[in-house]
Amino acid sequence: MSEVYATRRERLRERCTASGSATALVTRPANVRYLAGAAPRGAALLLLGRGEDVLLCAGTPVGDVGEGRPDEGVEVRALPRAGGDPAVAAAGMAAGRGADSLAVEEHHVTVARHRALGSVAPRLRLADLGGAVEQLRVVKDEEEISALRIGAEIADQALGELLESILVGRTERHLALELERRLVDHGADGPAFRTSVGTGPNSGTRGHRPTDRRVEEGDFLTVCLGATYRGYRCEVGRTFVIGTSPADWQIELYDLVFAAQRAGREALLPGAAYRDVDRAARQVLDSAGHAEGLVPLTGHGVGLEIDEDPQLAPAAMGKLDACVPVTVEPGVHLPGRGGVRIDDTLVVRPEADGGPELLTITTKELLAL
Repeated sequence: MSEVYATRRERLRERCTASGSATALVTRPANVRYLAGAAPRGAALLLLGRGEDVLLCAGTPVGDVGEGRPDEGVEVRALPRAGGDPAVAAAGMAAGRGADSLAVEEHHVTVARHRALGSVAPRLRLADLGGAVEQLRVVKDEEEISALRIGAEIADQALGELLESILVGRTERHLALELERRLVDHGADGPAFRTSVGTGPNSGTRGHRPTDRRVEEGDFLTVCLGATYRGYRCEVGRTFVIGTSPADWQIELYDLVFAAQRAGREALLPGAAYRDVDRAARQVLDSAGHAEGLVPLTGHGVGLEIDEDPQLAPAAMGKLDACVPVTVEPGVHLPGRGGVRIDDTLVVRPEADGGPELLTITTKELLAL
């Protein structure tokens, strides 16, 4: 992997040089990990123009699963005293090496930190690195996709085991905690985000936080969970019915959301506009009279963060590339009754390679549990 990280840093260095700044400071944790292999708490990565890359940390990195292990091509320096700011120390180092400018992630640096950078190196011109690293992260290499694929397998396995257990009478909160335990049991670093379990009138709500409501016969049960594996995060969401036979309205609503999700999945091809993927799924729900109350986006990118570029939304600008992992997660919630969400993680692939690669394979059949 060392060569991979070195290539990533060189690509960023080329972008910085082209914009007039040979030195860059990266502080956003996901970006630090993408470039250096690890992101110890509060760490800052300094890319110097001569190809010298330094990871400055507030303490000695422990190298645990959560923060990753620093790439051997990066020099790791721990600050000599507790309470120091690695980013400020990096600015001082850049100035000491003769740099005249430093590109920083202004969207991540606080005003106070920006002032501190200028104070420690007053002759250093601070430029904006913008979203340069985030743009590099959009298209994944096969190592990254492999990590996402394993994470998806773990999430599918945890969900499948839950469905084999007795659910009636258990609370949303209990089920969510059990799912997160199963993720870790099967090898995940941890959950990719707070697991969502919604029952009855709570079902179908995006981002629903589990409550003490108990599962009842006849409920819709919506589950959305994700696993983190080697830092990479994926997600899967499914809706089920509790009992032996779904009501007619439940079957109708489920079939509608399933059709919308399928339309979104089928639109995932290289060159497709982000907004067109959103439109493909959204118009299915719009035409059935559910335009009101729909979530603002149909899906989003995943990787080192669970919600990253691209955004599959009505006003999103840009087009999909191959090897971009995204979610497709339409849903409908009927106030007071409940609803349906179906959520998959897929990788954009050209038609010649079989089209979108589905990573989350838990059945989308409307099961009665």
